[in-house]
Amino acid sequence: MKLAIVTAYPPSKVTLNEYAYHLVKHFRQRDALTEVVLLTDKTEEDKELQFVEAGCKVTVKECWSFNSYTNIINVTKAINKTQPDAVLFNLQFMKFGDKKIAAALGLMLPWVCKLKKIPTIALLHNIMEEVDLESAGFTSNKIMQKIYGFIGSTLTRLILQADVVAVTMEKYVGILEAKYKTKNVKLIPHGTFEIPEKPDSKIATDPMQIMTFGKFGTYKKVEEMIEAVEKVRQFTGLNLEVVIAGTDNPNVPGYLEKVKTDYKHIKQVRFTGYVEESDVPVLFNESAVVVFPYTSTTGSSGVLHQAGSYGKAVIMPDLGDLALLVKDEGYRGEFFEPTSVDSLAKAIEKIVTDDDYRKELGHANYKAATAYPMSKITEIYLDTFKEINNGDTKKVILYKS
Repeated sequence: MKLAIVTAYPPSKVTLNEYAYHLVKHFRQRDALTEVVLLTDKTEEDKELQFVEAGCKVTVKECWSFNSYTNIINVTKAINKTQPDAVLFNLQFMKFGDKKIAAALGLMLPWVCKLKKIPTIALLHNIMEEVDLESAGFTSNKIMQKIYGFIGSTLTRLILQADVVAVTMEKYVGILEAKYKTKNVKLIPHGTFEIPEKPDSKIATDPMQIMTFGKFGTYKKVEEMIEAVEKVRQFTGLNLEVVIAGTDNPNVPGYLEKVKTDYKHIKQVRFTGYVEESDVPVLFNESAVVVFPYTSTTGSSGVLHQAGSYGKAVIMPDLGDLALLVKDEGYRGEFFEPTSVDSLAKAIEKIVTDDDYRKELGHANYKAATAYPMSKITEIYLDTFKEINNGDTKKVILYKS
C-alpha cells in the first residue's frame, strides 16, 4: 500500500512536525507499506529522513505553506499526481495557518479526499469544544469566542467527512459523537515516540536541571516556573538550573525574549530555542524533572509521553486533559495549583529533595509510556485502513487502554 501523510515535517517549525517524524519512522518499517508519500509544507532546509532502521521508500512532495490560500488546490494536485492508496491527515485547527480563511481551506482537504473516494483518516489532536480560546491566545472577546465556536463547529463537520476521525483521548470520542451525531470517531492514543530499553535514573546534580518543553506565551507560561525554582533554591540551597526548551507560540511572538529581559536578574535560566530532533534525548536525559507550567490544556500531551519514555518525574497542574491522561493511561506526577508560585515551588521541592520519590515517579511514567509505542499506534492505523477498504467502518476497532 502507498500511504500519503499530509503534515508538517522537520525541519518545519509548524505544529505537529515532530509527531509526523515519529509516525513516518515507524510506518516505513511496516511490511504492508510499499511507500510513504509525505505531502508537507515547504522548508528551506532538506527534510529529516536519515533513518537508521530499514524500511520502505519515503517520497517527499512539498506542496503547501503556512497561511497560504492555495493549499487546498496544491495538496489536491499532489494527491492526484502521487496516486496514494490511502491518506492520513495529521491535524489540529491551526495546522495550515493562524489566519481564519487559510486554516479553514486547508481543513477542507479530508472532505476533498472523501469526494475522490480515497480511504482517509483524519488524526485530530485537539477539538474546539475543549479549547479555552482565551488561554490559547485566540481571543478574550465573548462575541468573538462564539464566532470562533461556530467556525470550529463548521470545520469539525468538514473534517468528520473523512472515513474515520482519530482522536487521542476517549473523552473526545463522546463529545464529538454526541454533538455531531456521528459514528466514525475512533480513539487511537497519541503514542510514545522513543522508548529506551532501560532509562537511566541518574541525573546531573551540578546543577540539577528543571526543564519545560513546548511553545510558550499563551496557556504555557514560564514566569511562575522561574520564580518557583528561585524559591526552592532559597529553601534548600540546591544548585538548580531552569531549562526552557522551545520557542514562542505563533500567537505571541517575542514572548520568550521579554521573559529573558524581565528575569535577567535571576541566575541559571537557560533558553535553548528550537530543539532539533537529534537533541531531544539529551535534553530529557539530563533533566531531573519535567514541568508543565500550563493554565489550560488543548489536547493529549506529546511532552508527557516523551517524559515518560525517558523515565522522568513530572510536575503538572491538576486540570483538563493532563489530569485525564494520568487517569486513563497510568502516568503519575506531582500536582500543583495553576498560577500559584508557592504551590509549584512545593511540588518542585518535593521531587528534587527526595531522590527515591523522583525515581518512583519516573518508573511509573516509563511503564505507562511503554504501553503505547508508536509501532503499535501505526499498526492500529493500518488495521483501520483495512477496515475502510473492506467497506465496513463499524468494524474499526475502538482502541482502549
